[in-house]
Amino acid sequence: MKIFRSYSEVSACVGQEVAVTDWITITQEQVNLFAQATGDHQWIHVDPERAKAGPFGAPIAHGFLTLSLIPQFFETGLTIEGARMGVNYGLNKVRFTAPVPVGSRLRARLTLQAAEPVAPDGIQMTWLVTVEREGSDKPVCVAESLARNFGAPA
Repeated sequence: MKIFRSYSEVSACVGQEVAVTDWITITQEQVNLFAQATGDHQWIHVDPERAKAGPFGAPIAHGFLTLSLIPQFFETGLTIEGARMGVNYGLNKVRFTAPVPVGSRLRARLTLQAAEPVAPDGIQMTWLVTVEREGSDKPVCVAESLARNFGAPA
């Protein structure tokens, strides 16, 4: 985990890969709960038997499930000590570049693309989040994520 002690330390990392997270495993239970929460019950996600005969040979995670892991990747990949709070400010671009079969292990590479002050005491960061699947050369999701932190770190 990368620990920042000030916003100037964050800004000094623009253009750099800041963190590579630990692996997390995608389970069928996660996929089913995500389907329940979002109403997306497409068979390629929630019907393992039918999905085995489908185009991916197994059930796959929803693209938006993969995207929803970004906060977890940030939580485990970096911290800004002393910041009062952090918020998701949005996304500029998202691509789901490969399927995520259930049972896959995923991790993220977090590259800081930009850091700008936000009045009165915050910072806005633009992160390139590249989600990788273990054993694959191609990322499964690439997203440009905007985050804001407030409260000047000590």
